[in-house]
Amino acid sequence: MASIIKVIQPTGILDSTQAPDLHQAIKQAIEEGAQIVLIDLKDVTFVDSSGLGALVVALKSVRSNDGQLYICSINEQVRILFELTSMDQVFKVFESRSAFESEVLVNA
Repeated sequence: MASIIKVIQPTGILDSTQAPDLHQAIKQAIEEGAQIVLIDLKDVTFVDSSGLGALVVALKSVRSNDGQLYICSINEQVRILFELTSMDQVFKVFESRSAFESEVLVNA
């Protein structure tokens, strides 16, 4: 049986004003039975500490429901933030959505 995959694609600045939208999207994905959630940050220009916290909460929510969360398409600012906070060790980050698809979807 194929895994249910949900892609969430926030836009703009991922901060305290966007965090509730991300939480809602994650909650909806879980309710819809998604086992794999991909957060595509292609259209996100900046992530602050609140946005980073929202991503961590999203990861915990998905994992607590026996799912997997992945991130793709981060820009340089987000990559540096992930490295400085060691979040690059916590999240599985793919360079692009196609990289995610070729590695994860083949095994899903």
